[in-house]
Amino acid sequence: MPHNDFRHELAQQLRVDSVRASDAGGSGHPTSSMSAADLMAVLLDGYLRLDYANPDNPANDHLVFSKGHASPLYYAILKAAGAITDEELLSFRTFGSRLEGHPTPRIPPTDVATGSLGQGLPVGVGLALAGKKLDALPYRVWVLCGDSEMAEGSIWEAFQHAGWAGLDNLTAIVDVNRLGQTRETMLGWDLDGYAARAEAFGWKAIAIDGHDLDAIDAAFAQATSVTDRPTVIIAKTHKGRGVKAVEDQPGKHGKPLEEPAEAVEELGGPRSLAVTVKTPKPGTPHRFATNGGTLPRWEIGEEVATRQAYGQTLAELGGLRGDVVVLDGEVSNSTMSELFAKAHPDRYFEMFIAEQQMIAAAVGMQARNWVPFASTFGAFLTRAHDFIRMAAISRADLRLCGSHAGVSIGEDGPSQMALEDISMFRAIHGSTVLHPSDANQTAALVSEMASLPGISYLRTLRGKTPVRTSPDENIRVGGSRVLRNSDHDDLTIVACGITVGEAEKAADVLEADGIRARVIDCYSIKPIDGNTLVQAAAQTRAVLTVEDHWPEGGLGDAVLDALAACEARPPVRKLAVSSMPVSGKPGELLHAAHIDAEAVVEAARQLVKV
Repeated sequence: MPHNDFRHELAQQLRVDSVRASDAGGSGHPTSSMSAADLMAVLLDGYLRLDYANPDNPANDHLVFSKGHASPLYYAILKAAGAITDEELLSFRTFGSRLEGHPTPRIPPTDVATGSLGQGLPVGVGLALAGKKLDALPYRVWVLCGDSEMAEGSIWEAFQHAGWAGLDNLTAIVDVNRLGQTRETMLGWDLDGYAARAEAFGWKAIAIDGHDLDAIDAAFAQATSVTDRPTVIIAKTHKGRGVKAVEDQPGKHGKPLEEPAEAVEELGGPRSLAVTVKTPKPGTPHRFATNGGTLPRWEIGEEVATRQAYGQTLAELGGLRGDVVVLDGEVSNSTMSELFAKAHPDRYFEMFIAEQQMIAAAVGMQARNWVPFASTFGAFLTRAHDFIRMAAISRADLRLCGSHAGVSIGEDGPSQMALEDISMFRAIHGSTVLHPSDANQTAALVSEMASLPGISYLRTLRGKTPVRTSPDENIRVGGSRVLRNSDHDDLTIVACGITVGEAEKAADVLEADGIRARVIDCYSIKPIDGNTLVQAAAQTRAVLTVEDHWPEGGLGDAVLDALAACEARPPVRKLAVSSMPVSGKPGELLHAAHIDAEAVVEAARQLVKV
């Protein structure tokens, strides 16, 4: 059949299958899928270069559905491309199906999970950066965005960074169907308004009728010919296109069609068209040469900030592993990732003060098998929490570092003090949470993080701490250090990070009073060294935890979780930051928060009643 006839029929098949899948699943977003069907039909039949039979082909283009609720359309595409059967299409949203309500990497070639709006385009920026700067392959990243998500700030972080970086291998397609979930979007069908915004960020903007196949074809052709900037295609569409009962009608969002059989008939009935998607030219990803090196070591007694140890270890790790890349939120001279930037400038990415884009870029890079470390102040990672949450759903492997943790940072005040970060990261599925107290612990843990699956978080300190750990000691995820113990300890003090030093000072004072304290440095908070804690609880009369963090969800709660099954658990008391801190010197703030050595001594005496 003529070219446009085939594309029209393919688009209608995508609509029909979106209706059928949503009807079979009993829920879904068929109308949001139907609006973009023409756009996707032309993309499939001419512009996308993706070997669906070999989804791991490194030369493949990447198609990201930022509007992840349009998953019926995405799965209809997979069927048309031969990646799934019609039977599997109709398993949509059923328990055990790979075709979840919003796409996840459970169904290849899906790079990342989408569905929390505003995330697909920032991840696309990460994939495009990988293509240009790391893989050195000519693949293109296509991102389908919804117009409702154009209200998300993270979308504009992506527009800004992509324009600044000149990512001409990135094309965004905005499905401007005008209707959100409850009402018309901010701009409605104001294509010029969208174009002006995109052009202000340095993009090439092309406004079209999203149901005109010739216009769509011309727009894609133009997008692929632009060589100095990213391109956005702003397509005016109708939600529910092709079915009179729902087309451009409010109140039809997020629900199957009421008369699916009639809708399918109106769309011309079911079809079994197969589209031959172009496959890319073969390509091998670039790999960086390594010059070797050894992890840094410090002598016991040296004074070194754990953030400094993080930076030095990263720089050495980059010499040992060519797949390690580093991103930072424009605070690299504070997090000390600048040491990696100086040693390996081709693998360092400045993400500026845009923490959501930083995490999204790291997610995109790890989808291309790079090993990203991303760092900023621990307090500012809270801004990117939803991206971290979604990264876990993407089964992403990320290594994150939050510096300047707790009240011990001093004069900068509470806006800069990470006090909820441990809790936040402990709640992430499959995460690892680490808080080393000295430089040698940091070096060992950073090295191990490079090979860890899932999302790992390293909490570092602003100020210097004494090196207590031998560089030859077995520091590992899930471990801990018992700094002092005896066969007749009265209580156990569990600390991490800056409070390890306070616990040691307190133990000295208590010993002079005749109270023996076992001190455990719990540098791995998740997973925690449960065996050591259970043993200590069985051998002492009380357990006291002390941390530079809010009381909720931090070290104390992790210790309580580890001891929950103990039948004869001794009393456990948590010392943590319980009132809003202010500016001051570190020692003043630790004292005011009642987490310094003096507070530990007082609490210990009360616990053992001496």
